[in-house]
Amino acid sequence: MPSETTAAQVPAQSADPARIHNIGYRNYDGARLGRAYARRSLFAQSLRGAYGLGRSAKSKVLPMLLFAVMCLPAGIVVAVAVFTKAKDLPLEYTRYALYLQAVIGLYLAAQSPQSVSRDLRFKTVPLYFSRPIERADYVVSKLAAMASALFILTAAPLLVLYAGALLAELDFADQTKGFAQGLVSVALLSVLFAGIGLVVAALTPRRGFCVAAVIAVLTISYGAVSTVQAIAYEQGNFDTVGWLGLFSPITLIDGVQTRFLGADSAFPGGYGPPSALAGVVYLAVVLGLIAGSYALLMRRYRKVGL
Repeated sequence: MPSETTAAQVPAQSADPARIHNIGYRNYDGARLGRAYARRSLFAQSLRGAYGLGRSAKSKVLPMLLFAVMCLPAGIVVAVAVFTKAKDLPLEYTRYALYLQAVIGLYLAAQSPQSVSRDLRFKTVPLYFSRPIERADYVVSKLAAMASALFILTAAPLLVLYAGALLAELDFADQTKGFAQGLVSVALLSVLFAGIGLVVAALTPRRGFCVAAVIAVLTISYGAVSTVQAIAYEQGNFDTVGWLGLFSPITLIDGVQTRFLGADSAFPGGYGPPSALAGVVYLAVVLGLIAGSYALLMRRYRKVGL
């Protein structure tokens, strides 16, 4: 008899349309930090990653080595100035990054794939956009982190030069002015190079291809422009020397700092932009490349974020 009662109850229980089970989940009652916190976190994580912090020991070797290589010549210059009791530094602040552009290019080529190519290769980009973060937040955070990493790389040796100049008791006003000009120059260089490097890196998830492409963009353009400038200089086309600088990232920075920061040009014969109008064109091209890099990154991440 009890078995018959149980059997009769089974259909009634299984037909129950609404049965709620409490399995222990609780609502989140903490603070909701939102997009601003997500942007800051992504920026900090990307900046740390650019120097291998928070990653394996092997990942720290190359960026730290390149950082040391950037600072070493500054230390040598300071030592020479102190021991020879020179009245001025043998190297201008605005020239330092131009002379060590190969180191800067190698750093950019090595770290820009780490910043964005890994996310593309492992298809983690949609996971970012599933959080309270938008494509513009991702692009701005990555671009700001790479520019900041490059600024640290290029400004640190200038700080060494400045500290050494004060130690050598060189003129405070002149050294402060030169140091400030150098900081402005490398800040502009950092933003420009970061935009170019990330655009190239975002085009392919393959790290090897990205490294080669970034080096090619920076090296081939500079080599071609320098060669044609030298030919134009030998033929006496001095204005042409100044205009040709528009076709390479590093010569663009040279032209801007020559016209607006009072720096001496590294172009053949010291011929920078031939006029004030040319200087404005140089600055407009630099700003246009930065804005164009941002636009291309936004366009790229509209597709890969789907």
